[in-house]
Amino acid sequence: MQGGIRFNSISNYLKKQFGRKTIKLSIDAGFTCPNRDGTKGYGGCAFCSGDGSGELAAHLESNSCNVLSERFEESITEQIETMSAKWPDAAYLAYFQSHTNTYAPVAELRSKYYAALNDPRIEGIVIATRPDCLGDDVLDLLDEINRDHFMWVELGLQTIHNNTSEAMGIGYDLATYDKAVADLISRNIRVVTHLILGLPGETEEMMLESVRYVCSSPIFGIKLHLMNIVRTSRLYEMMPDYIPFNNIEEYVDLVIRCLEIIPPEITIHRLTGDVPRRLLIAPEWSYRKRTILNMINSELASRNTCQGAAL
Repeated sequence: MQGGIRFNSISNYLKKQFGRKTIKLSIDAGFTCPNRDGTKGYGGCAFCSGDGSGELAAHLESNSCNVLSERFEESITEQIETMSAKWPDAAYLAYFQSHTNTYAPVAELRSKYYAALNDPRIEGIVIATRPDCLGDDVLDLLDEINRDHFMWVELGLQTIHNNTSEAMGIGYDLATYDKAVADLISRNIRVVTHLILGLPGETEEMMLESVRYVCSSPIFGIKLHLMNIVRTSRLYEMMPDYIPFNNIEEYVDLVIRCLEIIPPEITIHRLTGDVPRRLLIAPEWSYRKRTILNMINSELASRNTCQGAAL
């Protein structure tokens, strides 16, 4: 890293891409998930909140394949008005965040994606999904969009360890993720992989193994999530006393070791969790997002280290 910048943040990348601050507008497009509707399970993954980890998303209420709901436009406008008070000249990406955003008939996906992209205030699209919900027809649609619009696809891997995935009821294995990454990258679609640090039963070395593995593919970005126990999750019912990390310092140390083994060209999209405080059970300090990030930056400087330093 150059000029005192110690990791390749997505915010810096997007500022270079669009020439100004770029903000994702979170959208709940009304999709569900095969792990909620009974196809693979009910209730979602054990760690998921009741709202599919999208409590802050705007809702696309209409299921019509032809009509952009009025409430959706209002929600986008409300978010932009809120953000513009601080960043009046920002660019915006539509972030299809909640649940599984490729889990619907292609006609419905097309309608909702383009409803967002056709808004003149939107510069591009981000689609969060599961690796097992990328059929050929969906991939063809994503390929089409990617040819004319800025886009990336986020895959919720969480861990490379199949025993952990099974315990958390995720419903797909590492081979499924590998195929999804290969399919997307073969179409020149940017891939961002989600990993959770602190899943029950995982050692720090297991978490580092997950980071090393996903970074061995030419992914565009990575999200490191702090394992938050939320009161609306099945995990809280299963393990009400589970605490992923003893303190902030322990978590910060692990994040720095993760950063040191991530190639410098991979963009960093997240280094902690982001859960409404009313839902948070543990770690009790997790809501202090700014404190955690400041400590990570301070410790990187103190150790004189940076992203990719251990490679």
